[in-house]
Amino acid sequence: MGHGPTATWTLVGPDGKRYASDRPGTLGGHRRSRIFGRLDCLAARRAIAHGGYVAYRVFFLTEDHARAAGYRPCSVCLPAAYAKWKEFDRKARGAKPARRE
Repeated sequence: MGHGPTATWTLVGPDGKRYASDRPGTLGGHRRSRIFGRLDCLAARRAIAHGGYVAYRVFFLTEDHARAAGYRPCSVCLPAAYAKWKEFDRKARGAKPARRE
């Protein structure tokens, strides 16, 4: 994993399996929580600073790959994508809309 003409990065593909890529990932994720977000996400950076998170860190080339692999958007750095995911998930489970006070 380096920078140069022969650099490779380990990414997770749409099938959820790791593969070597000649391009770096554009999104990061957490393997246990199945959440993905931007590489500069404040929530992820805080978790990394506190330790323990790095062992479960994964990377994706695209948002489509992350979603296909079963990850959901981060509510902190991808709030619009998270809101759409949450609404879809709610409808898929047959839940009633959240009440607004």
